[in-house]
Amino acid sequence: METRVAVMSVIVENPDSVATLNELLHEYSSYIIGRMGIPYRKKNINIISIALDAPQNTLSSLAGKIGNLAGVSVKTAYSSVIGTDEEH
Repeated sequence: METRVAVMSVIVENPDSVATLNELLHEYSSYIIGRMGIPYRKKNINIISIALDAPQNTLSSLAGKIGNLAGVSVKTAYSSVIGTDEEH
């Protein structure tokens, strides 16, 4: 199956959603290349950047689940780099 490289940008405004978000990221960890979290204490939010290499439907599924969390927003940027599952 074809995979795409993408970056998800996540902003967490509701700290009650952090545990569920971390569970989701653990569930999809085999697709995660790396992640960076930045607590922005001045605004009481967290900013997370997640680099992934996954099938398109997996990327969409994860983004949808994250976007359904209370007080969490997500945007995904896709690269034109396409690979295969065998590369994992």
